[in-house]
Amino acid sequence: MIQVPRLYAILDSAFFPTTEELIACAEELIADGCTLLQYRNKSGNARMMLEQARELRRRLPTQNQNPHFSQNQGEMGHPRTDNSIRLVMNDRADLCLGAEFDGVHVGQEDLSPESVRATIGPERWLGVSTHNPEQMREADLTSANYLAIGPVFSTSSKERPDPVVGLEGVGRARALTRKPLVAIGGITRANAASVIEAGADSVAVIADLLREPRKSAEEFFRILR
Repeated sequence: MIQVPRLYAILDSAFFPTTEELIACAEELIADGCTLLQYRNKSGNARMMLEQARELRRRLPTQNQNPHFSQNQGEMGHPRTDNSIRLVMNDRADLCLGAEFDGVHVGQEDLSPESVRATIGPERWLGVSTHNPEQMREADLTSANYLAIGPVFSTSSKERPDPVVGLEGVGRARALTRKPLVAIGGITRANAASVIEAGADSVAVIADLLREPRKSAEEFFRILR
């Protein structure tokens, strides 16, 4: 079973006017210890997405200079076999392969997990978003490496968000799977600790990492330690 870091940073291209600004944010997050980043682009322009994703892959270090890890020590004191940066593509298995990313994250309206797995193979990570207990039960039976539950709190990152599940929804999801559980939706430094206490292994964050990314990540790591 994989180990998902406490902080799962999501780079939503909608918040970055240029590729350079997107990459600059990613570099700051990595400089302070982020090892798992998801590239999210809902524009539908596959060519632009691939170009931006390839530039991320090219520019980001393959090894992590992480102040929160020693060479043989992982997050929360667990052993760690490598210290590479993992890049996850949102939605698109084909672009994951084209950009040489390390995994794909899909939602309920995307390709089925098993279709994605058939495309990306057994080694890359696969994450699946869920929004209720029924979806969680179904996703738990797939080959997904980790499952996401949300939105935990109200969020502005989606035009038509699913109903808020709250901390109670995180607890219910925790009871339904042994796979790593990522909570997403409206998570900030003010509420992140409560999400972990409710049963999540990791918190996925978009908006609260945008302003001063390196300082924000540092505060998240301190809170989630």
